[in-house]
Amino acid sequence: MTNTSHSAFSTSDAVARYAEGPKRNVPGYSGLLPMTRILLAERVPRDGRVLVVGAGGGLELEDLALANPQWQVDGVDPSAPMLELATHRLGPLMSRVALHEGYVHDAPAGPFDGATCLLTFHFVPLEQRLSTAGEIHRRLKPGAPFVVAHLSVEDGEGEREVWMNRYAAFLTASGSDPRQAAATREKVEKDLTILSPAQDEAILREAGFSDVRLFYVGFTFRGWVAYA
Repeated sequence: MTNTSHSAFSTSDAVARYAEGPKRNVPGYSGLLPMTRILLAERVPRDGRVLVVGAGGGLELEDLALANPQWQVDGVDPSAPMLELATHRLGPLMSRVALHEGYVHDAPAGPFDGATCLLTFHFVPLEQRLSTAGEIHRRLKPGAPFVVAHLSVEDGEGEREVWMNRYAAFLTASGSDPRQAAATREKVEKDLTILSPAQDEAILREAGFSDVRLFYVGFTFRGWVAYA
């Protein structure tokens, strides 16, 4: 797999701002993490092992490790500075967390009892989206849950424009200067791979996942649970 857009988190300033970013920029983020662990816990055993793709600075790793004291969690991310931030954030929880620098094909083979990929797939180029989903599926036990959430916007006539306007308005409501919110919206549309919900669901099914269910919608973000 070629290098994807992990450069978004390669500078010290970006890493320092990481923890506040999701709360400020992702509608409904405060509910996304608990929903994710609830969906995982339906099938992941008490002493299960979970793969976190796009582990970032450790917010998701910390949430899973705190809520499930016997789970072992493997996190993979291409940004060394972000993994270093995760190590500092997790502290003593690192005894149950293994971090791997790279992409999903660099992650252990498993098999894992569950996996997550939150706020990451929109960084993966279109030509790599199916193979990335397939690599995750290959590492899961049969029937294991996969929870995924990222930017996903309807592509009907005028739909994307409406929802991206709403995304910029949300950024402004969260405290961003309107000009900065507009610039962020422009950068997101230019640099990220934003598919329609139908395309996202089709990729999951083609990668081998079944029973794909929508569980989260936050303006321009959507999340699904599916099973290997």
